[in-house]
Amino acid sequence: MGPGVPAGVSQSLAHGGLPTRHGVSPSCVGLPAGSWPTFTDFLVERFPAITRQTWLERMAAGLVADEFGGLVTAQQPYRGHQRLYYYRALAAETALPFEAAVLFQDNHLVVADKPHFLPVTPSGRYLQETLLVRLKNQLGIDSLAPIHRIDRETAGLVLFCVQPAERDAYQALFRQRAVRKHYEAVAPWRADMQFPLQRKTRIVQDVPFFRQREAPGEANSETLVDVLQLKGELALYALSPVTGKKHQLRVHMNALGLPICNDRMYPPVDVTPDDDYAQPLQLLARSVAFTDPLTGRQRQFESRLALLLA
Repeated sequence: MGPGVPAGVSQSLAHGGLPTRHGVSPSCVGLPAGSWPTFTDFLVERFPAITRQTWLERMAAGLVADEFGGLVTAQQPYRGHQRLYYYRALAAETALPFEAAVLFQDNHLVVADKPHFLPVTPSGRYLQETLLVRLKNQLGIDSLAPIHRIDRETAGLVLFCVQPAERDAYQALFRQRAVRKHYEAVAPWRADMQFPLQRKTRIVQDVPFFRQREAPGEANSETLVDVLQLKGELALYALSPVTGKKHQLRVHMNALGLPICNDRMYPPVDVTPDDDYAQPLQLLARSVAFTDPLTGRQRQFESRLALLLA
């Protein structure tokens, strides 16, 4: 183990030489031109929620490095037009009482069955309590990276790449719409609608920024909707997205007058409540199928989870 690397972590050449630590890869910040006296001064201004003392402690522990692999010190003069790498940390993180299942693993792919409420990657108030970090720690694969993502509120299949050099080949399948994706959702039943149907509209960013909405203009999203099962005033729908816009299925179902059960954003509410584990969003990434770009094999994976058709 090299100098400046904390005990209990493995070596890596990426991220300014900082290794993965407890399943978390270093974060990166770009340094603009500027007159900050030291790197510390820049970081304190750039991240006001993190105290100067915290940055000093991180630097003293060898947890901040430049893109050339040099450890950054507290009084080091500022120099722009480069990147710094550092470990993000949360003072307190609420444990999520749900576990993902690994459905498939080989030298190229890991396929996980994600529960509701678990984020795929670190963001905001989630770090250790994310699918990616949990899998890195569980499987011991520091290079693991998501090939695609699904919403935190959505359950079901998520694919990960084991080898960094192979990730683009798999992601190209999604860009080229060569992956057959099928979802299921529980939503109100409308006897006045004919199924199957196609929803093809333009989706744009809404306000607040994390919401999306339909807007006039050329379509950039397409979903095929069919009915699998009826039960009272609800139905189990089969959703097949042709495109992959953010929140596409939730936006399309809401626009059809069929908001997915327990969706807290579509239709939008003024105040988004905290998670209610008893009422998960009734949306499931049920299956994916594609031709493996590396092996030529036909791949098909099915979620083992189920929705609640009350």
